[in-house]
Order: sequence, then C-alpha cells, then structure tokens
Amino acid sequence: MTADPVSAVFGALADPTRRAILARLATGEATVNELASPFPISVQAISKHLGVLERAGLIVRTRDAQWRRCRLDPTPLRTVAEWVDQYRRLWAERYDALDDYLHDLKETSHDRDP
Repeated sequence: MTADPVSAVFGALADPTRRAILARLATGEATVNELASPFPISVQAISKHLGVLERAGLIVRTRDAQWRRCRLDPTPLRTVAEWVDQYRRLWAERYDALDDYLHDLKETSHDRDP
C-alpha cells in the first residue's frame, strides 16, 4: 500500500473496470481468467488493473498450483468510508441548520400574516 492509502483507494476506484472487478470479487474469490471473461480487454490488461487494486490493498492475489486467485480485502474501504463519513456528518449538520433556518423563516412569515 502507498503512503497515502486513501488516495490509492480513490485512484483504484476511479476506473469502472476496477470497480466491476471489485463487485465481482465481493461475491467470492476468482481466477484472473474468470475476472477477465466479461470484459472486452485482454487478460494482460485485467492483470494490470489487478496490480492497481493490489497496490491499493483492495485485493489479495494468491497462487495455487498454476492458478492465480484473487480475493477482496475490504479493509481499505473502511478507511475511505471513515474519511467520507466525516464529510457526511458535516453536510448533515449543515442541512439540519438549513432546515432550522427555513422552519424559523416560515414561522416568522406566519407571524406576519394577517
């Protein structure tokens, strides 16, 4: 994993092929060939995508005889989720403040109506 794991994960997730690979691995382990089969690109291209995912810590590759298997490691996703959650809380607080303001504004306008 890189010195900045959040950036590495976001970089890995930036590509739709890599996101699709992660979605497939969420259902269970798979070989490189199994991962490559739904895509219109070469096994070598899929291997490059797997390298990006592995460097980001999102997958683990193992070798079993001649088979290279991949599995999802969700740990880095938790780190990213925690990072995103701080902003979710910030926006929730801002929306709550806006809701309070609009409620007060509505109450004030009702007080003025004849």
